[in-house]
Amino acid sequence: MNQSTFAVVILAAGQGTRMRSDTHKVLHPIAGRPMLLHLLATVEAMGAERRVVVVGKGRNQLEAALDGHGVTLAVQAEQKGTAHAVQMAAAPLSDFDGPVLVLYGDTPFVTEDTLQRMLDRLAAADNPGVVVLASSPDDGKAYGRVILGEGDRISKMVEYKDANEAERAVRLCNSGMLAAHSRDLFRWLDAVGNANAAGEFYLPDVVMIARDDGRAPVVIEGEPFETAGVNSRAELAHLELDWQRRRREQALDQGATLIDPESVWFSADTVLGRDCTIEPHVVFGPGVSIADGATIRAFSHIEGATISTGCEVGPFARLRPGAILSEGARIGNFVEVKKARLGKGAKANHLSYIGDAEVGEKANIGAGTITCNYDGFGKYRTTIGAGAFIGSNSALVAPVSIGDGAIVGAGSTITSDVAADELAVARGDQRGLKGWAARFRARQQAKKDKA
Repeated sequence: MNQSTFAVVILAAGQGTRMRSDTHKVLHPIAGRPMLLHLLATVEAMGAERRVVVVGKGRNQLEAALDGHGVTLAVQAEQKGTAHAVQMAAAPLSDFDGPVLVLYGDTPFVTEDTLQRMLDRLAAADNPGVVVLASSPDDGKAYGRVILGEGDRISKMVEYKDANEAERAVRLCNSGMLAAHSRDLFRWLDAVGNANAAGEFYLPDVVMIARDDGRAPVVIEGEPFETAGVNSRAELAHLELDWQRRRREQALDQGATLIDPESVWFSADTVLGRDCTIEPHVVFGPGVSIADGATIRAFSHIEGATISTGCEVGPFARLRPGAILSEGARIGNFVEVKKARLGKGAKANHLSYIGDAEVGEKANIGAGTITCNYDGFGKYRTTIGAGAFIGSNSALVAPVSIGDGAIVGAGSTITSDVAADELAVARGDQRGLKGWAARFRARQQAKKDKA
């Protein structure tokens, strides 16, 4: 089937009270990306023709987060259950006649492969009414159970609280995610009742309604990781840990060296080249790309940075957004780089801040150098030419340019441009007073003796 002919309804109207947070539950991040945007990235990559997000409380937060993602918002003003929430998508999909995937914004890691298997099963020759995604976790907890009949056909769906002992012993658990044709789904939703203790309209009831309508419901099984949802801070933390473990294994499989994998933390979009080495306790924020053969030493924090082949960073380095290291550049311990490009072979090895700057090839930035890029009102750039040498403990007050091959003497405060191959020294002349130190100590000791 053509992947572009399906729609997605993502439920994100829940209040998330167990999170105890002012941030909407589905906007809490895992690997530096909100859960909802993980899920959206998956369905966008599949080419979903329609994407409807059902919102309720916290609508303003979701509108801001979803701006530019090409989704339609449907509002569930009153939370009357999951079936009622899906019904809110009926109007946006009124002119759509095709398969619909119903997903959850707090269940972010269902894969493209699994979603495609659901769509393919729905399109199979036996014409099932509903395809339910289930999994078999080690601990089924209080999830609803899926009781199978012949093959992959569903005989019964039962909530845990309503299940008998034999049914609770079944490991196949309902994820809540399903696929059905639009023309069927919304017709069956109209038949869902709320004769239950909570007085809510539950989406799983659609499965048995489809069966009673003569359209067999079937099941697709995915990994428990794919069906893991988040309802609390603890579940969020555990899912983060699971994601990180999987990402570390992927990095190793793709040819990176992680000295201590469990201490390295990735973002969703971190890119690692082959034969790069990551030492312990490195944290990658969003927007990091590392080329083949680079080395990131221990206790470094990197975000929004591009690191080229053969570069070396750290230990104890911080690269902030806009940091670009060209081939063979070196950033050493306690160096911070922000919105700056270092040319091939350039190096800043110790105790420096390089911000809003362009550093030429093979330039050397001495220990304690600072580009003074902010005057309290605006940011200004510093340009350092190829082969320039900046002496230790220098302050380069932007906007300022240091020419190719120029030398800045240690301890200088540079406020004017320095020409190519020029020596610039901006510090007070050194004087020496012979014997002064001995006389000083004698005076001070005399005062102390009289006290």
